[in-house]
Amino acid sequence: MDTEFNQVQWHDVARDEAGQRIDNFLIARLRGVPKSLVYRILRKGEVRVNKKRTKPDYKIKAGDAIRIPPVKVSPKPELPSPKLAKVAELEQAIVYEDDAFMIVNKPSGLAVHGGSGLNFGLIEGLRALRPQDNALELVHRLDRDTSGLIMIAKKRSVLKVLHAQLRDKEMNKQYLALVRGQWQKNVRNVEAPLKKNTLKSGERIVRVDAEGKPSHTRFRINQRYAEATLVEASPVTGRTHQIRVHALHAGHPIAGDPKYGDASFNERMQQGGLTRLFLHAWQLSFKHPVTEKTVSFEAPMDSSLTAILSELTRI
Repeated sequence: MDTEFNQVQWHDVARDEAGQRIDNFLIARLRGVPKSLVYRILRKGEVRVNKKRTKPDYKIKAGDAIRIPPVKVSPKPELPSPKLAKVAELEQAIVYEDDAFMIVNKPSGLAVHGGSGLNFGLIEGLRALRPQDNALELVHRLDRDTSGLIMIAKKRSVLKVLHAQLRDKEMNKQYLALVRGQWQKNVRNVEAPLKKNTLKSGERIVRVDAEGKPSHTRFRINQRYAEATLVEASPVTGRTHQIRVHALHAGHPIAGDPKYGDASFNERMQQGGLTRLFLHAWQLSFKHPVTEKTVSFEAPMDSSLTAILSELTRI
């Protein structure tokens, strides 16, 4: 059954909660509540901060008294069993871990969180493996079909610091992608605004659109092949499907991409053994949120990707 909060809740903002937008605070606190409902109670003035109406982008401060109206939420989903094979395998995917965060080499095909028919995703699996860490949160995201490094914060204060690094473009993420054709030497930056669209089927797709959000990806040639190029991609902004759409916009769709790829190129790569999207987050650099020293982590491509490259003819 759904849980009903029949009484008004009051919440005093703690120091480590300060700085986040109130809409994000409510979405995290009211797990199971549709985002549309969160924005509705904000719009109607049912959420009050220090007895005053507030806007979704208000950044809460330590000591703020937040009034949360009665809302109906879905029950918190049960975490998967840590003994489940796919969950247990995540232990081997942890590249680094300390008291502040962990770095995981996410396998292709695993969503970062459950929902939309999925029993669980990466974050639910990690919460099952680390029940003692009750504040695990994704710092950033990877598409389900993209493999590679992803960071999970263990504390709200750490999440806040790392989000600030993302916002201030102080975090460097490097991806490897195999794309169709010969990437042009002079195309080192793709700056094309991106806009999310929902098709009649309900499928979400991203397109280059003048009305979209500013988006920027840097590209560098790593290795040329007869009919493809292995490129390094570094997203300056962090939009949904950004590298995939920017590669397509440059005229070089990524191999194995079912949404934005080229069907005939994908078929040729599939005949060579490629069964997934050829996009891998291989390097991640940032300032440690506690020591403030620059740290860097790497995850080499797995055998499913290196095997494809070995079949291609270098030029």
